[in-house]
Amino acid sequence: MVADPNLYDDWPYRDRPKIVWPGGKTLAFWVAPNIEFYEFDPPKNPSRPGWPKPSPDVVGYSQRDWGNRVGHWRLMELMDKYDVRCSISLSIGLIDHHPEIIEACVARNWEFFSHGIYNTRYSYGMSEAQERAVLEDCIATVQRATGQRIRGYLAPALTHTERTLDLIAEYDFWYTCDLFQDDQPQPVKTRTGKLMSMPYSLEVNDVITYGALSMTPGRYADVLKRHFDQLLEEGAESGTVMCIPLHAYLVSQPHRIAAFEEALAYITGHSDVWVTTAAEIAGYYRENCWDRTVADIARRGLATGGTGFAP
Repeated sequence: MVADPNLYDDWPYRDRPKIVWPGGKTLAFWVAPNIEFYEFDPPKNPSRPGWPKPSPDVVGYSQRDWGNRVGHWRLMELMDKYDVRCSISLSIGLIDHHPEIIEACVARNWEFFSHGIYNTRYSYGMSEAQERAVLEDCIATVQRATGQRIRGYLAPALTHTERTLDLIAEYDFWYTCDLFQDDQPQPVKTRTGKLMSMPYSLEVNDVITYGALSMTPGRYADVLKRHFDQLLEEGAESGTVMCIPLHAYLVSQPHRIAAFEEALAYITGHSDVWVTTAAEIAGYYRENCWDRTVADIARRGLATGGTGFAP
């Protein structure tokens, strides 16, 4: 292992080239429902158990099953109400288990990006050939089911190898959600390709707010609004990105959905917000901001060279 993963250059937040989103918008807003499938009895990985409790964990399994049976549909109806096209963080295996969900998302022109095959299949210990096979399967399977070429990647259960980002760049993915270093996009240092770090979030991810921090719904809504207010204010100087990652088995519970709607209405009610998808943000950034970013990093003498996990 190395002291620094060397995945991106240290680039101070202030005084960067100004980003102006399409239509003069100051903040790009996207929503990322994680539509996942958790195997009941997944293969054992020595680095991490498949479930927090010993098998059979019927409680954890059925709770997540509720998300696909009930919660996702409740969330989808709410997104329709506010005309939000989501970017789906997809466990690709769900295409076989719940094709009705995929069809409903396609009908709404939602984006899909890869979250691995199953959220119970980790990247730890994978060979390069295995990682390549997973990526090729993800690309081909989503293409067949939806007609989309996926451009984004969020590692299954946020697990990686040292070659993961180099490989997704090689396979012409445009963005990764696995880095949490900034509130604006930034180029990732890969051997080939043109991969950017897409602002995702752990801070406002409902797995953290509800699962780890046990926030009340009202508290979560307040956190989302304050998070948005700060990014919107800073976006007037240079465009920012806000993402809300969601899991239907959490946010769509009957006692929580109204509080989330309160925050969603507040955010989408601002005229200077670009309500969009991750792929559209990435496409715009690649065309309009990438070269200026690289030049600014070089001009400041901040380009350190090398690529991820290599000097």
